[in-house]
Amino acid sequence: MPVTDPIADMLTRIRNAVQVRHESLEVPASRMKSSLLKLMAEEGFIASYSPAGEDTAKKTFEVQLRYYEDKTPVIQGLKRVSKPGLRVYVGKDEVPRYFGGLGVAFMSTSKGVMTGQQARQQGVGGELLFYIW
Repeated sequence: MPVTDPIADMLTRIRNAVQVRHESLEVPASRMKSSLLKLMAEEGFIASYSPAGEDTAKKTFEVQLRYYEDKTPVIQGLKRVSKPGLRVYVGKDEVPRYFGGLGVAFMSTSKGVMTGQQARQQGVGGELLFYIW
């Protein structure tokens, strides 16, 4: 059965894996998810990700989650903002800071997928995808 919101599906898989303290998880592959996972790795929320499925029909990414030394997860929460039923767009002057800068907003802009901070620096707005903290 096809997934209506693939980004929300990926976030839910990550949220569930973090909750039960899994080391890794598999996510169906797409270019959008690849760029989001790359940004999450750059921001330090996940350890790494790599292509896992060799079958062309079912390509997946294996995502390695990150934990602190006392076994608490780096990812404390994920919140989807823009959904297929209600898209949320922000202008270049309205890019939010989540939790006073402790959280990171992920956005899809005309210059590609980037964090809210990068969008502010480049002076672009776009679709507000989700927050992670």
